[in-house]
Amino acid sequence: MSNAVLGGTSTAPFNAWRATLCAACASLIGIGFARFAYTALLPAIIGAHWFAPSTAAYLGAANLGGYLAGALGARVLSRHASNVTILRVMMLLVVAAFFACAWPLSFLWFFAWRFVSGFAGGVLMVIAAPSVLAHVTPSRRGIVSGAIFAGLGLGIAASGTLVPLLLRQGLAQTWIGLGVLSLVLTTVAWHGWPASAPATAATPAHPKHRPAVPLTLRSLYIEYALNAVALVPHMIFLVDYVARGLGKGLDAGANYWVLYGLGAIVGPLFVGHLADRIGFARALRVAYVSQMFAVILPVLGLGLPALIVSSMVMGAFTPGIVPLVLGRVNELLAHHPASQKGAWSTATTSFATFQAGAAYGLSFLFAATSGNYSLLFVVGGVAMTLGLAANLVAAKMARA
Repeated sequence: MSNAVLGGTSTAPFNAWRATLCAACASLIGIGFARFAYTALLPAIIGAHWFAPSTAAYLGAANLGGYLAGALGARVLSRHASNVTILRVMMLLVVAAFFACAWPLSFLWFFAWRFVSGFAGGVLMVIAAPSVLAHVTPSRRGIVSGAIFAGLGLGIAASGTLVPLLLRQGLAQTWIGLGVLSLVLTTVAWHGWPASAPATAATPAHPKHRPAVPLTLRSLYIEYALNAVALVPHMIFLVDYVARGLGKGLDAGANYWVLYGLGAIVGPLFVGHLADRIGFARALRVAYVSQMFAVILPVLGLGLPALIVSSMVMGAFTPGIVPLVLGRVNELLAHHPASQKGAWSTATTSFATFQAGAAYGLSFLFAATSGNYSLLFVVGGVAMTLGLAANLVAAKMARA
């Protein structure tokens, strides 16, 4: 695929695939490594007596809190520095956080650096992909955004494969190894970012020319937030459900996490291609329906084949829902490109808020019900059903 096909009007030379690689590197280290690697590292951190189990859980939450702060602060940073500068600094912050976490000097030290890595990840999520997609023709944005967020999926897969290999060298060495790898990826991405936004991106928005968009866009924020809730049961409890809930042991739980990671790798590419074929609005509904059924499969008593399907489908949409929502935001605001970044920041913030809230809420529910796994997956299914209903109602009202 040539740059002429992918690229839009730009005031600077634009290498489409190199820019896509840069954004994929950003999602890989900022979200894939910085957030999901901690899931695999948590037992080792507790086992090495770096921190007590309850304290280590708070350290995991620090990254989610930082991510929310980054999603909120990205627009403020954009007013004071160029996108390229922000992206480079945020990737370097993630690198620094990995190296800093190799030395657990104190709880506050570790908490601060986990928060910093989350903050950088939130900023990268808001700025990286839009910086590239602004240069891409609408007909190819699905596959390009899918390629970008495949980096997130690779990070999820690496948490179940690469991290255990690094842990053979030691816990501190694992953090350093992730830092070195992230530094290499940052170097790869350093000079590939688009130098400036295309001329069309500077076009001022005209609010009075948006008749039906506000309702559909507000609904999209709600749908994305509810989708975040639906993803949490698998993200947090899948391995524990297989290992302890089904009595299959930790090795079996790890195998299902690898399946989840494999789904996460192919998911963004698949949904991106689907969106290019049928449009982002229809592709979103396919995603909602697929997750609505997949998230409750573990509680239907259909056996391990159903659990395999559930793991891979929910893994696919953990990163896969991101390019669909981003593409839908850009689609709804196609005539108001100056508003796209702000809308995407709002969507990311709603997702981060509900994801963090669901993580705490479902953990509390799990403890309060003495380990009722089924209830967690049912909550996820209800959330996704509400998201689909919001989508359908908003579409009907917009046509009325």
